[in-house]
Amino acid sequence: MSFREGNECEESKSVSQNESLTNSQLTVDESLLVDPKLLFIGDKIGEGAHGKVYEGRYQDQIVAIKVLHRGSTSEERAALENRFAREVIMMSRVHHENLVKFIGACKDPLMVIVTELLPGMSLRKYLMSIRPKQLELHVAINFALDIAKAMDWLHANGIIHRDLKPDNLLLTANQKSVKLADFGLAREESVTEMMTAETGTYRWMAPELYSTVTLRQGEKKHYNNKVDVYSFGIVLWELLTNRMPFEGMSNLQAAYAAAFKQERPSIPDDISPDLTFIIQSCWVEEPNMRPSFSQIIRMLNAFLFTLSPLSPPLPSEPDNDEPEAAATTATSNGAITEFSARNKGKFAFLRQLFSSKRTKN
Repeated sequence: MSFREGNECEESKSVSQNESLTNSQLTVDESLLVDPKLLFIGDKIGEGAHGKVYEGRYQDQIVAIKVLHRGSTSEERAALENRFAREVIMMSRVHHENLVKFIGACKDPLMVIVTELLPGMSLRKYLMSIRPKQLELHVAINFALDIAKAMDWLHANGIIHRDLKPDNLLLTANQKSVKLADFGLAREESVTEMMTAETGTYRWMAPELYSTVTLRQGEKKHYNNKVDVYSFGIVLWELLTNRMPFEGMSNLQAAYAAAFKQERPSIPDDISPDLTFIIQSCWVEEPNMRPSFSQIIRMLNAFLFTLSPLSPPLPSEPDNDEPEAAATTATSNGAITEFSARNKGKFAFLRQLFSSKRTKN
C-alpha cells in the first residue's frame, strides 16, 4: 500500500469532518472483508497522515497492511470510518496492472486495508536515491505511461484520485514499472460538488482547487478529473528533471505561485519540444484545455516510438466510423503526434499559446 516515508512526508490535507457527515454513512460489503485472525502484522514500513503501513502476512502471502486512525471523538470517528469505507469500495472496484492490487479489509478490532506488497520503493524515494542523476529517457517515458494508464482506467470508471504524486507511486521489484496506490482521497466524479477543495498535497495540486478563500480549510468547490491531469504534468516534469517542483518554496508558497501568479516549474531547454508540449498542456490554467489521459497515452507512445531505432511504419488511415479517431501528423523534427479530430483545434491553440509565450520571454 502507498506510504509516505518518514521525514519525506509532505503534508496532505484530509476531507473535513463536516463534508463526510453530509453524506450518509458508507458501509463495506461483507464479501470484501478478511478474517483478522488470518492477518499477521510485522514491521512498520511507512507512516502517513491517515495511518501506518506494515509488512505482514495474510494466509500464505506477504502483504502490505494499512492500519488507519480511528479518531478520538465520535464525529472524527464517523468521518474516518466513512473515509475508510470509501477507499475500500473504490479499491475493490478497479483492477489494473498499474494499480496496487486490493486483497481485502477488516473493520474490527482495527480499520485495516490489505494490498499486495511491492518490494520496490516509492517513486519519490527512488528518484531521491539517484539524484542528481536523471532517469534514462526510455525509463522516464515508460514510467509516465504506466501512470497515465492507471489514471485513464480510474477516470474511465468515474474516479478522481486527487492525490497523484511520487509518494503514491510504487516501483515493482525489478524497478521496471510503477503502480498507483493510496485511494484515501479518491472520490467519484459525480459527487465532486460535495468535496472540499483542499485535498492532496500543495506542490501537485491543480490551481482551480484554490482561491483566496479555499486556502482556508473547509471551503467547497466544484472541479473535475482534470485536476489529476495537472498533477500528472508535475509528475512528468519530475520524471524528466529529477528535481523537486517549486524548489526553494514552502508548500504554501508553491500553492500561491501556481494559483495566483500562474507560475509553473521551469522546463530545461534540453527536454524535447514534444515532451515540453505534453507537460505544458497538462498544467495549462484552463482545466478543459488539458488533454485526457487517453490522449496523453497516445502522445507518449508516439514520442517513445520516435526513440526506437526501428523504422516507423506508414501511418494507417483513421477509421471513418470513429468520430474520435486519432489523426496522426508529423512535426517539423519528424516526431509523430496524435490528436482526436475533435481536439486538434484545441491543441493547435495551445501550441500557438506556448510558442507566443516563449517568443515573448
